[in-house]
Amino acid sequence: MKGLFIKTEEQRKWLKKLATLEAEFKVNAQQIDEQSIFPREHIQKLRDIGYTKITLPKELGGDGFTIYDAILLQETLASYDGSTALSIGWTVLTVGELFENKYWEPAKLAAFAKEVEKGAIINRAVSEAATGSPIRGGRPGTTAKRDVDNWIINGRKSYTTGSPELDYFLTSAWIEDEEKIGFFLIHKDTPGISIEETWDVIAMRGTGSHDLVLNAVKLDASDLVEVPNYTTGFKLNGWLLMIPATYLGIAQAARDYAIQFAKTHSPNSIQGTIATLPNVQALLGEIELELAQARFALYGAAQSYVELKAKEQKGKTLTEQEGLVIVNAVNVAKHVVTNAAITVVDKAMRVVGAKSLQRSNPLQRYYRDVRAGLHNPPMDDLTIKKLAEMVLNEKA
Repeated sequence: MKGLFIKTEEQRKWLKKLATLEAEFKVNAQQIDEQSIFPREHIQKLRDIGYTKITLPKELGGDGFTIYDAILLQETLASYDGSTALSIGWTVLTVGELFENKYWEPAKLAAFAKEVEKGAIINRAVSEAATGSPIRGGRPGTTAKRDVDNWIINGRKSYTTGSPELDYFLTSAWIEDEEKIGFFLIHKDTPGISIEETWDVIAMRGTGSHDLVLNAVKLDASDLVEVPNYTTGFKLNGWLLMIPATYLGIAQAARDYAIQFAKTHSPNSIQGTIATLPNVQALLGEIELELAQARFALYGAAQSYVELKAKEQKGKTLTEQEGLVIVNAVNVAKHVVTNAAITVVDKAMRVVGAKSLQRSNPLQRYYRDVRAGLHNPPMDDLTIKKLAEMVLNEKA
């Protein structure tokens, strides 16, 4: 079914390139999970093949991939190792978002492009313990104060995925004197930055989503790169489809394991393998249906986003309705995909039975990892609320 969504030779070339890492990443995935190890070697291998710059424009040394192209690769990578995919996925989506929307001053963006071309990785640091998810409207507790021609940043960010290896932290802070939010580009070697290893959860254990501590971090005036027109520290955009693509890849891995098990497991209570049993066939069919629905939602939303952005780049202003429709399409895709991933892994475990609960069995890891998708933005309740608001505001 996934093959239906592959459209170009460039996509196929990249999928083949990723396939060279499949065996190694799958072998390492269990140890990464068991010991909560950040997969530095995996990240380096992805840097080496150029994965970190696939969404950098071609004229700046990247591949110029759209969100549609990127989720094809991200889904595949996640089927090898979810923690690796989620860690690097934030860089791919952040780079794509920044260069598509040109949020920064041209000189700053051009300088950063050179860093990305050399393999630099980045993530936004927005979550804080006191505010909860930034999408719910909490104001950052991290502060930024002017000091002549500099900024002084103090605060703590939680859930900073990829923190052990990030080169740049795109950090939200409240500019007290001006009562607005700003995003500051902070290099990992800036004095006052430290990583406190707080990540101790049962899902996505290898993502290194530790706390970023900012203690009187002194920045140049030009390091204030974004002053958005919102105050929550977070804005929904089409590039966030990289995240549900990650969970879809994990679900695909669970599906593949269940099918292989069904084809080979032959208890002496039956003739042949359990693949001949009606209840097993029903579960496998239901898995395929869930994956198909999820892919149509995900790739459909991505294609719609790409088309609207292309229209915008040609100088055509999007209507308010078009903007609302695409935001809801992204929200719906995330909701459908993450919940489908949970269902797929559950059904795969039913096919395999009690063996799926063994610590050596990858299905128990997939089961824990896909649950994390519920807590990535946007959350399910917000998606449902937005859909209700949309229909209630429709003109008769």
